[in-house]
Amino acid sequence: MDAILRQYGYSVSDATWFYLSLLLILAVFFRFNRIFSLRNLDLVLLLSIAPGLLLVQHGKGYGYGWLFVVTGCLLARLFSDSFWKRRPLLEQNLNSAGMAFLTVSVFVLLISKALTEPPPQGTVETVRRADELRKRQDTTLEQPVTEEVPAGPTARVLTAPVLAASEIAVSGGSPKQEDRWAVEQIAARATSVLAHLAVVSGLWFLGKRLFGDVNSGLAMATLYLLLPCTAIDVGKVNHVLPAALIVWAFVAYRSPLIAGGLMGLACGTLMFPLFLLPLWAVFYGKQGSGRFIAAVGVVAAVLAASLLLTSVDSHSFTKQILGSIDWSSLTLGSDAAGFWSAYSGVYRIPVIIAFFVMLLILTFLPREKNLEHLLGHSTAIVVATQLWYPQQGGAYVLWYLPLLLAVVFRPKLTSQTPPIIVPAPSEEQRLEMPTRMLAGVSWFRRRGS
Repeated sequence: MDAILRQYGYSVSDATWFYLSLLLILAVFFRFNRIFSLRNLDLVLLLSIAPGLLLVQHGKGYGYGWLFVVTGCLLARLFSDSFWKRRPLLEQNLNSAGMAFLTVSVFVLLISKALTEPPPQGTVETVRRADELRKRQDTTLEQPVTEEVPAGPTARVLTAPVLAASEIAVSGGSPKQEDRWAVEQIAARATSVLAHLAVVSGLWFLGKRLFGDVNSGLAMATLYLLLPCTAIDVGKVNHVLPAALIVWAFVAYRSPLIAGGLMGLACGTLMFPLFLLPLWAVFYGKQGSGRFIAAVGVVAAVLAASLLLTSVDSHSFTKQILGSIDWSSLTLGSDAAGFWSAYSGVYRIPVIIAFFVMLLILTFLPREKNLEHLLGHSTAIVVATQLWYPQQGGAYVLWYLPLLLAVVFRPKLTSQTPPIIVPAPSEEQRLEMPTRMLAGVSWFRRRGS
């Protein structure tokens, strides 16, 4: 079996996966009886991402230009989402049993790809930081430079149990020094698989609980696994983890405490979920925003405490806090590969200003929001970060892909409004309640007589 999987991993390239998945996606999701439909337009936009990623993967600089244009088209599609008033239920070209079989089969193939390919450097570095967290070692002694965006403390905290399980699997819980490489490789691959599993299950629950259609959840999960951009970045857990947490925050949106905790964890992975916090707080209004912000604050305190465990002094703790933020994205100049590497940082200023103006508009308009606004605006904000992000801007597709699929498959959600938070009655109100109830009974008796 190991020889079969290794042969599969090395022979099926990303370009081959693109051509095979292209045929499957068209066969299952394309509406042949309605060529000019919104669903077909969405499929064309989703499939147009993969050529840009393949060009970037082969060192073609104009691949970032391709991704920049496609990202702009996706943002325009999200802006126009509210104008599509009719949201007919479009069945897939495959029944639910066939969809379930296809989902499991593609997930197994994706796992095989993750298990046979070397894990990315950023994922391995996250595992090493998790090991330092478990051993309470100072993580500021070595700061290796990686091509990926550095992950925050959430990834380390969630990776630590996987690392412990990997140690037990390799050497019964007490690994030797020569086994450290094998433990890191297993933990990196297992974390990637679990992150994708969290996204797939989150999309399924999103369709079942919020969309009221299990088949829609199954279709979103299947399309997520089939899209070539998922296979290309299958091992980059730092990209998948924040998206998985945000998806589950939508699943639990009726509870501001749970949603706030999940959003706080997402903010502890990368920087872009921070831009979603004002929108979510405004969505919950005066009644629920307090609970949402409190949950985010509690999670932030727990993550800060995890960094405190690996700090030898206050200087080390401060350095770790500052190191958890990707400051390079806030600078005008950047040496990292990306669309803006060929231009002066001055040209990014109008794009950044336009992003924050858009952020304010989407956060406060309309004043009374429903789940349609929250889902569409959150996706638009994450997609828009790709237009000004200096480090491989446009290539971090897994940041927004699950949310974009939810927008594509969603029905009308105008009835899904923020939860009504009823404040607990005070002591005086509780004492007055029996008196008011007796007064009401007397009133009904007088009316009856």
